[in-house]
Amino acid sequence: MRAIAFDRHGGPDVLCLMDLPDPEPGPGQVRVALKAAALNRVDLWTRAGWPGLKLPLPHIPGADGAGTVDRLGEGVAAPPVGTRVVINGNLGCGECPACLAGRDNLCRTWNLLGETVRGTYAQYVVVPATNVLPLPSGYDDHAAAAASLVFLTAWHSLVSRGSLQPGEKVLIVGASGGVNTASIQIAKWLGAEVFVVGSSRAKLELAESLGADHLIDRSQAENWSKAVYEAAGRQGMDVIVDNVGAGSLPLSLRAAARGGRVLTVGNTGGPTIEIDNRFIFGKHLSILGSTMGTQSDFRQVMQLVFEGKLRPVIDRTYPLAEAAQAQRRLEAGEQLGKITLAIE
Repeated sequence: MRAIAFDRHGGPDVLCLMDLPDPEPGPGQVRVALKAAALNRVDLWTRAGWPGLKLPLPHIPGADGAGTVDRLGEGVAAPPVGTRVVINGNLGCGECPACLAGRDNLCRTWNLLGETVRGTYAQYVVVPATNVLPLPSGYDDHAAAAASLVFLTAWHSLVSRGSLQPGEKVLIVGASGGVNTASIQIAKWLGAEVFVVGSSRAKLELAESLGADHLIDRSQAENWSKAVYEAAGRQGMDVIVDNVGAGSLPLSLRAAARGGRVLTVGNTGGPTIEIDNRFIFGKHLSILGSTMGTQSDFRQVMQLVFEGKLRPVIDRTYPLAEAAQAQRRLEAGEQLGKITLAIE
């Protein structure tokens, strides 16, 4: 099969179009002939590498994908060959206590497709049969691939972890990334009042088109926590979604209301954070970590996507062979929504 892979860590130039053996499904698995893959920041971090990361090389990135089931492993009867599916890249073992309790994102041997196992920048990928969801007739492969990881992440953080309620004030730190555009829509669907902090007018206009009620341009307001406070009628935020980390989490703590919940779902700005603990105990704040989501979360949120109640935002589509250029765009933060790859 043709695949984009790297045999050493580094910048986008280490990505190469390679001919690799077709993967074969094992017991309980299916093989998907991919039509679309979508980029995530984890692709960049995995490509660059980090201390302690040990991958069998060459490695194929990509956590998101959609295509057609073309081969079944032993013991698999459904979905049948020929079924168009979207992939859930959150890989639990299916056997440990967490998986059996329906908390598969807490699996003791958890993997993320494309991070620790070969992913979707390829013509074929093998995943557990439980990790594919049939697509409605006519639903676009690229829209499905663009939705899967980010809507799962946003749903689990806001609904399962954050318990966001109608009428609450929610702040999304960031206006144009995949998780942020998903979070804006989910928060609005739940009946929340949505505030968004963004870095440019264009990104804030995208947030507004998705339903954001209040826009704060951090390029015009360095201390955006104060701007959020003023925009909210001198009230704090009930729930804050922060996937930036370093540089933003201290401001998120300032912007939170008494009893507020701060959801940390990533660290695009860096992992090391200095926190003023007085905000945490003085305002009775809860800091909630959230990664990916469960199979149940995936089915719930993707049904809303299929019904058109939530819609993935696609920035640009590149041919598979141009994955390095696609990653450069993502790394530069130029995208408005998700970047996808077209796989022939």
